[in-house]
Amino acid sequence: QVQLVESGGGLVQPGGSLRLSCVVSGSGFSIYAMGWHRQAPGNQRELVATITNGGTTNYADSVKGRFTISRDNAKNTVYLQMNSLKPEDTAVYYCNLGASIATLIRGYWGQGTQVTVSS
Repeated sequence: QVQLVESGGGLVQPGGSLRLSCVVSGSGFSIYAMGWHRQAPGNQRELVATITNGGTTNYADSVKGRFTISRDNAKNTVYLQMNSLKPEDTAVYYCNLGASIATLIRGYWGQGTQVTVSS
């Protein structure tokens, strides 16, 4: 059974940084595509960043140049480094695993971690 557990969320001031982590239990982590999504109150869930099993990354326009997704296959972990945070980045952030980028949203999900950007 695959399980995803996120951590690293919290309260940060505008312009600050946070690093989210997502640890995946189960075997075969290195073959999967991974993604980070977020959902703010009253909004639909949106894709923030993805990384393929080969390390190719992609980002939403709203976070390009500020966020970096990475993975450590030895630790079964995917990260989201978030810099220059803005109040509009406030949301619950979810980690997601799938067989490919195309099928990511039909894969496994974590429980989410709250990120609040406020002074």
